Amino acid sequence: MAWFEREFIAVPDDRKNQLVYKWPDVSIRRYSRAIVNADEIALFVKSGQVVATLGAGRHRIDADQLPVLGALVDTLTGGNYYRAELYFVATREISGIKFGGRLTDIVDPASQQVVTLRAFGEFALTVRDPARLITSLVGTAGFTDPARVSAWCAEILLRSMKVAVAQSISRGEWPVIGVSAHLPEIEAAVLRQANVTVYDYGLRITRIGNFDITLAPEDAERLKRLAKDVTYIRLAGDFQRYAAGELALGAAGQGVGSGSGTDSGVLGGVLFGLNIVNQQPLWRLDGQPQPAQTAASAVCSACRTTNPVAARYCMHCGDRLTAPPRRCPGCASELSVAAKFCGACGATLSAD
Repeated sequence: MAWFEREFIAVPDDRKNQLVYKWPDVSIRRYSRAIVNADEIALFVKSGQVVATLGAGRHRIDADQLPVLGALVDTLTGGNYYRAELYFVATREISGIKFGGRLTDIVDPASQQVVTLRAFGEFALTVRDPARLITSLVGTAGFTDPARVSAWCAEILLRSMKVAVAQSISRGEWPVIGVSAHLPEIEAAVLRQANVTVYDYGLRITRIGNFDITLAPEDAERLKRLAKDVTYIRLAGDFQRYAAGELALGAAGQGVGSGSGTDSGVLGGVLFGLNIVNQQPLWRLDGQPQPAQTAASAVCSACRTTNPVAARYCMHCGDRLTAPPRRCPGCASELSVAAKFCGACGATLSAD
């Protein structure tokens, strides 16, 4: 009998950080010693049902000590083996489990731009019901490698984060730029969402750590440029002034060279202050186009050339574009079209 007692069943040292470890042999020799650590529980499973559990300690696999094992006796071996699956489940918190990847494409409410969010971090997992975990997930969901439990939870966590973040950003509760400032709120919302799913499988995600939600690099750069443009447009007054200032800055930069020490910000402010363009902006600050308007222009009656609205003579043929000014017959002062008396000498004017 001493020969039978030489077999020890325990979780190998390189698997102690696993949430679940399955003993590889379903034929367990009678009188074997099962070593269950203080942070573990062992479960014998037969036909999808947990038939026996072992708490922390050293246990001799023998129906005389564990009568419930009598149902597992393999009669073909003369009662020297028990046929069952043996699982070791960690009862402690397993931390440092990695998760991450692409979250979702979402419309930024502030800029109306479609951006891609990504999340990376770690989470901690614990088993709230070992028997339910084995019978509802590990033993029935095709998880032949118990290490897949952690990977499955990571997928659930990422999916829950996608839902929580997308909903809150769409409602305007969290901004796309600066969403990292709301990580405590995000963690609470995601844990609620994820634990609704994993609870029925005997699991609980206890916390999320060292995680962040970021934009794809190209999206982050695009939103930064857009935010800068919107700020400058507001300072300038409209898009046309801003565009003219940008063109002037570019021309000035080419003229003075990169080593001249010119402060483009100061130059931009000067250009904006000069009010160099005084036209209706093409776009409103909310990104919508302005109502279409007919551009004013002066058309030469002689050559039909279109000239700027303020031109008095045709740029092509030199003909006068505007009618000669009205003058007082007495003092030759220039008068308005509707004037009835001369503002300089008071003479009565006849209707033309």
